Amino acid sequence: MTDTVLSAQSLVKKFGGITATNNVTLDLEKGARHALIGPNGAGKTTLINLLTGVLQPTNGKIILEGQDITQLAPYQRVRRGLVRTFQINQLFDTLTPLETLAMTVSQQRGLGGKWWQALGARAGVTERCEQLLEQFHLTGVMAQETRVLAYGKRRLLEIAIALACEPRVLLLDEPVAGVPAGEREELLQTVAALPADVSILLIEHDMDLVFSFAQRMTVLVNGTVLTEGDPSQIANDSRVKAVYLGHGDEINEAMSEATPHG
Repeated sequence: MTDTVLSAQSLVKKFGGITATNNVTLDLEKGARHALIGPNGAGKTTLINLLTGVLQPTNGKIILEGQDITQLAPYQRVRRGLVRTFQINQLFDTLTPLETLAMTVSQQRGLGGKWWQALGARAGVTERCEQLLEQFHLTGVMAQETRVLAYGKRRLLEIAIALACEPRVLLLDEPVAGVPAGEREELLQTVAALPADVSILLIEHDMDLVFSFAQRMTVLVNGTVLTEGDPSQIANDSRVKAVYLGHGDEINEAMSEATPHG
């Protein structure tokens, strides 16, 4: 019996003569707090697009809970519990957080486009929306149109939407990207408090977040896995420091200031 919930096996993605993902193998364990890091151009986004079905691999396969999902469309992967957030917000500007979550929860429960009825008539939908609004610190802004929300709140809403899809595997694509310093702490605390039974793969440049969150880390360079290990191993790896070209101090500082799990 394996505890691996998501497995990328020898994934290759070529764009013409360019190999963006080069024989990448990565296993995400049940309940994982796993970070994927690497310099710009390392192939992190390409790998996530392969895992979620936005791109099809040239070679290799993807296994979710023992089932080969390599050929499945993105929405089919979501139905099976593989959900992502995006580096850039994908939100409906004219809906409120409450309406957005009601729509998501209703769709998840098979109520389709009748979310506005479900919100008032179905206690389960209303209750779940209230839980998510509270969990993601959105209760105070739940009736405001999304377009007027502070950027940090928009990021929180996006993660709340992902969690409303009831994922077993959640891919967080740079959740603090673009978030002002004053709004970051709330976001970091919320990410840290995500349900333990949801396996999480975090793609992030912010080393403070990476080292405070991750139990295991994979370093991607030029589309290839350079190394993998726990935060201490990564922080002390001379190859990782060399890849970051002088940013090794940033890694060490984050390591010394953060308290990794496990």
